[in-house]
Amino acid sequence: MFTNKTLLITGGTGSFGNAVLRRFLDSDLREVRIFSRDEKKQDDMRKKYKSDKLKFYIGDVRDFQSVMTAVRGVDFIYHAAALKQVPSCEFYPLEAVKTNVLGTENMLEAAIQAGVERVICLSTDKAVYPINAMGISKAMMEKVVVAKSRSSRDTVICATRYGNVMASRGSVIPLFANQIRAGQPITITDPTMTRFMMTLDDAVNLVLFAFEHGRPGEIFVQKAPAATIETLAKALTGLLGVPDHRIDIIGTRHGEKLFEALLSREEMVAAEDMGDYYCVPPDLRDLNYGKYFEQGEVEISEATEYTSHNTTRLDVAGMQALLMKLHFIKATMRGELNESEE
Repeated sequence: MFTNKTLLITGGTGSFGNAVLRRFLDSDLREVRIFSRDEKKQDDMRKKYKSDKLKFYIGDVRDFQSVMTAVRGVDFIYHAAALKQVPSCEFYPLEAVKTNVLGTENMLEAAIQAGVERVICLSTDKAVYPINAMGISKAMMEKVVVAKSRSSRDTVICATRYGNVMASRGSVIPLFANQIRAGQPITITDPTMTRFMMTLDDAVNLVLFAFEHGRPGEIFVQKAPAATIETLAKALTGLLGVPDHRIDIIGTRHGEKLFEALLSREEMVAAEDMGDYYCVPPDLRDLNYGKYFEQGEVEISEATEYTSHNTTRLDVAGMQALLMKLHFIKATMRGELNESEE
């Protein structure tokens, strides 16, 4: 399905963009475009991959014209550009809105105008029952996805929703590894806090599943295990040969939850179980609600949300097995610690 096609990755200099390139740079894709604001990271990628198939576009999703320039001639888009750090979005919530909401609107409108075939937008578990600015902006991003999908006849727009992507840039695993290497205590917020655990390969697989099966407005979620932050810390110290390394509890940061949800109760009622994944269909009713009630199409039922507290819970051994799938952990154990998995 990728033969002789052009793929654009917004925010492509991040962890997800690098994971996609590792998987597909040697595929039959004609061209892969990387769109981001960071010229330094783009130059690093240019030198690292040394591929004529790889093209770089400097721009910002907040600027419609720069997005339109990058989108022309593109067949598929993976939209990963976002502000993702919860505390920074708490201090600058309007910046999160400008990038995560308005930037997504710009990208989708450009894609529709350019006749792009498919767009997959990357969301987060923090968009479910959001309590922080980052999650609220991502929840609004999902609403933009569904709304735009109603009017995009030739462009299929859908979304994926992630839990924690392990060892991605800015995540807690590289922080813990750096603290261990520096001989500093590991700082954890709340030892009972749970988070969904996904590898970068899982993230790419989810996007590909949505790409292959997605219909307009649908949101795809991978069934993922979860672990407490304490379990993660103990698994990591065990793998790195320092099981008694000091752990300090510093308390929750701005906007953090005790646990996350990948599907709300309302979504679980309508979600389709697709084996390793859930698919949440969009509500395609119009604003004339009366006719749906008269036709008996309104069904009210109850379900339990899908959270990091009620999913499969990893113990230390299970967490270590998952950690050993990461390039970052293997490099760290060899003493080749890098900033991120790339």
